[in-house]
Amino acid sequence: MVLLISLLIAFLIFSVLYYIIKTRVLPGNQVHQRLKDMQGTGSRVTTSHADELAKVPFLDRTIVPMLRNFEKFMVRFAPSGIHNTVENKLQLAGLSDKWSANGFITVWLITIFLFFMIGYILITRKPMPYLQSVLLYWLCVAVGGLLPFSVLNSRIRKRQKSIEKQLPEVLDLLSVSVQAGLSFDGALRKITDRTIGPLIDEFKRMQQDVRMGAPKARAMQAMGKRCDVDDLYLFITAVIQAERLGTSMGKTLVNQADNMRERRRQKAKAEALKAPIKMIFPLVIFIFPAIFVVTLLPAVLSIVQTVSK
Repeated sequence: MVLLISLLIAFLIFSVLYYIIKTRVLPGNQVHQRLKDMQGTGSRVTTSHADELAKVPFLDRTIVPMLRNFEKFMVRFAPSGIHNTVENKLQLAGLSDKWSANGFITVWLITIFLFFMIGYILITRKPMPYLQSVLLYWLCVAVGGLLPFSVLNSRIRKRQKSIEKQLPEVLDLLSVSVQAGLSFDGALRKITDRTIGPLIDEFKRMQQDVRMGAPKARAMQAMGKRCDVDDLYLFITAVIQAERLGTSMGKTLVNQADNMRERRRQKAKAEALKAPIKMIFPLVIFIFPAIFVVTLLPAVLSIVQTVSK
């Protein structure tokens, strides 16, 4: 038992270190190394393979290959169709630049194993019938398998709500800037330089795709797929149609801003109408029992007293 707990603690420490190195240390190291490589391209001298390896930081030379090999080894145990699903979810959560699909799958498998070991420890410390043991094992495995995806889905919903909340404000700024004489691209560049948020990050990535040579319509459609927000799809479709048909971009943006505000009001009204339904369960569980106790308990006590006499 002591050995098992020690192995579990060691595995947990390794998982924490893996997460820290994957998310905090490696991105900065890789960017720094690429900048050094770009700065040294003008005066590059041919050296031996050993000298080139000596210039690479120890972390990139040893830890990074070990982590990549570990990820490749762990991904073999994952279901075959999960890679594309995880990659899509990471894009929707805005984590595709920090996490790879293999890295998330590795963390997912590690979490399943940790919860399986927790179930094993609970069963060995307190023996129970066979059926209960099997149910506890399955419960621990299910919790370990669902926990990473639950966190990721929560991140996706939070990001999509932030985009929905920020979109009307950005549309107002765009419409005012275009009506003041700026082009759509110039107005968008001004806004992305002076504001922050998940929607602004997506606009910056869209502008980067356009600078790299992608057609503007295709870059905007790719941005819509990365966000998966209905209001943003409507905005992208309206902008693409306005550019293709040659209609006034200022009027299009004003109409879109008005429509977004109206959709926000309708969503707020819909949420307000759902409030009474959501209050039923707290009333039934917490309020009604207290009311019954206050109103019926004196009558029940008096009846018990009369019957006992």
